[in-house]
Formats: sequence, C-alpha cells, structure tokens
Amino acid sequence: MKAIVTRYLGPTDRRGSRVKADDGDGNTATVSYPHELSGEAVHFEAVKALCLKMGWDGRLECGALKEGYAWVWCDGGSFEV
Repeated sequence: MKAIVTRYLGPTDRRGSRVKADDGDGNTATVSYPHELSGEAVHFEAVKALCLKMGWDGRLECGALKEGYAWVWCDGGSFEV
C-alpha cells in the first residue's frame, strides 16, 4: 500500500507558501498554498497534484501528523482523487 505525506513549506524571499506531497519513493508534487481553503483541504490539493502526475486514483483517508498529514488509499475513504 502506498502512503503520501504532505507538509507545509513557509514563504521565502523568492516563493510564497507552498504544500508538498511526497510518497517516500522520490515522487513529489508541490503546489502554491491555496488560501481559499483550510485544514486537510489545503494539503489535499498537493495530494491531487501528485496523484495526477503519477496516474493514481481512488479514495483516500487522511490522518494528522506533527508536521502535516498522511494519506492512504482505502475502501470508502473521505477524499476521492
């Protein structure tokens, strides 16, 4: 089973805030922070970008971590790619 971890990346002198999704195997996607969203929905935007890039689909369930969120595929999950 594949898991995706997301984390917030703060602004720098050159870039605004971002959220990065990482599958632990070197596949990543980073999106600009969507200020119109909040909580899990912000991080899900990065997850969707990674899934689109990799051609993955299905239902995902999310859990909070100290530094972001973890997403796993499951039957009947809360979020759908």
